[in-house]
Amino acid sequence: MIEVRVPDEQEGTKAVVRAWLKQIGEEVAENDPLVELETDKVTQEVPAPAAGVLAEIVLRTDDEAVPGALLARIETDATQPAVRPEPVEGLSSSSPPAEEKQGFDKLSPNGGGETRLSPSVRRACLQNGIDPSRIQGTGRNGRVTREDVDRAVASATVVSVGEPTTAQPRQFSAQDIPHDRMRLAIAENMTRAVSDAPHVTAVFEADFSAIAAHKAAMTARGTKLSYTAYIVKAAAEAMAVAPAINGRWEQDRIAVSPTIDIGVGTALGEKGLVVPVVKDAGSLSLEQIGARLDDLTRRAREGKLERSDVSGGSFTISNHGVSGSLLAAPIILHQGQAAILGIGKLEKRVVVREIGGQDAILVRPMAYVTLTIDHRVVDGHQTNAWLSRFVEILENWQQP
Repeated sequence: MIEVRVPDEQEGTKAVVRAWLKQIGEEVAENDPLVELETDKVTQEVPAPAAGVLAEIVLRTDDEAVPGALLARIETDATQPAVRPEPVEGLSSSSPPAEEKQGFDKLSPNGGGETRLSPSVRRACLQNGIDPSRIQGTGRNGRVTREDVDRAVASATVVSVGEPTTAQPRQFSAQDIPHDRMRLAIAENMTRAVSDAPHVTAVFEADFSAIAAHKAAMTARGTKLSYTAYIVKAAAEAMAVAPAINGRWEQDRIAVSPTIDIGVGTALGEKGLVVPVVKDAGSLSLEQIGARLDDLTRRAREGKLERSDVSGGSFTISNHGVSGSLLAAPIILHQGQAAILGIGKLEKRVVVREIGGQDAILVRPMAYVTLTIDHRVVDGHQTNAWLSRFVEILENWQQP
């Protein structure tokens, strides 16, 4: 027997079994997708480690899947035929066939294709009174996924939910957005972060003139860089003046991370956001950081991030200004971190600068920058020292 286990991951991300893609008794080839795991950030397919027959499923749909937990066992003896349950004549509706008990229902969707339903999809269809055969599946081989059901629910007009139990009946409309597992996990994490850590926010302002000039010069040389790459680089360098910013609260100490691993919030539209991590950013050049960010952002939007890409961060950046926000405070801390940097919208503003001993009114590209901290870990002096150094690096960026 070959054991199938939950992949090891770094700290933080909790996974659950989303759906089994194979049934007990079904033959599998090595590296065939076997089961889907889902966290608050990514969905991951676990492949079969060897060819054989799926002999046992240990963790069912919606079970928590901790790193290293046993998921299933595969029988690799090729002489043993796949065992498939035979239908029993006269079986009542209260006793579903063994195949359904192992995790899938059968249906005959329009257009053919994959005909299995995972338990979470089946349950969602029953709860919302939806015929799954009328849903166009977007999963592997046309399989109906939970997201397909959620979209079908969202596109419905009004769904009756029975007799009201309060003065105002509860109704669903086309504007309602059903919770998916990612949204529920985000809500849980945000609530826990606010209740565990006392949040305090400091606000500075940064002049991006030097960055804009450097960025234009690099583009002219054929190297395109985003403002986020500069922000990550400056944040990593600023850690030298206040190392606790790169730490976390422990019951017996403040644990400072030996490497600067910076997560960058990346919006996924209606699906929320993920925070891919630039690992060991303190050792990378500006160009290397830019390349890492391009790769992580592309894979995030394609849904191809691995769990290792979104775990292990020691500090986080929220570049909320890209969507038009001038200032956001407090920005909720990422669980297990001491600080999060917020970058507001970059816009031209009138500022006063001293030139040759005289005050001058200038127009400069400016942005509000905030640092929200866990006040158990970091005090105001450290917060302001870090922000002062961060702004100094941005405003005095050396030209190439």
